[in-house]
Amino acid sequence: MKNSVQITLIISVSIIILALIGVYFIGQQMPSSKTISVTGESTQKVMPDLVGIYFTIETSAKTSQEAKDKNAEIVDKVITDLLKQGLERKDIVTENFNIYPDYSWDNNKQTLNGYKATHSIRVELSSNQSDKIGNIIDAGANAGALISYIDFELSTEKQNQYKADALKAAAQDARIKAESVASGLGKKLGEIVSTSDSSFDYYPWRLYDNSMSGAGGTVTEAKAATTNIQPGDKDISARINVIYKIK
Repeated sequence: MKNSVQITLIISVSIIILALIGVYFIGQQMPSSKTISVTGESTQKVMPDLVGIYFTIETSAKTSQEAKDKNAEIVDKVITDLLKQGLERKDIVTENFNIYPDYSWDNNKQTLNGYKATHSIRVELSSNQSDKIGNIIDAGANAGALISYIDFELSTEKQNQYKADALKAAAQDARIKAESVASGLGKKLGEIVSTSDSSFDYYPWRLYDNSMSGAGGTVTEAKAATTNIQPGDKDISARINVIYKIK
């Protein structure tokens, strides 16, 4: 009986100790009630350093192999003609390739018409070569490609650089806001409790999109949309949420 009471006592004490430890760690994780939460923001003007021209080569045939072979033949011609415009092979990359069955429906009956193959190609130019866009559009279209869209873009190197700068500026903005709030409350800013939801907003700047040009768009429309277009400063933004202690 005595041993049973001792065991029960030990178990009870252990449970209490574990509960206290749990409360302590939860308390450490939970922000103090004496905190302020702010969102830092930054917007920067940047200059795009690339132009991306996107082509699609689409072919149809009775078999998937035929569709693939026909597509490859046109792609080879497109690449050859683009290289004649002074591009390097590394400037022409495949974005996507797909072969799929082409069905039609009639009186609720599905019929296999054949197969389609699509090959998407991206041509990359330096932004200071935007005067070549028209010739490249012509070369691709004359070889059998469809123009999909054209963007001003940032290279990976520039994206990484601007992301670091924008997030740093957003963090500084968060601290300035927090210090102002703390001062207004007659308090001083303490340590950072947590940061969350940092984001960097960058999207290519669309110059032309054939989906916005009626029935697939035309070479003339694409060239008209990009004639005399020069890259200018574009906005990118960043945000970060920060919780500070106040004292």
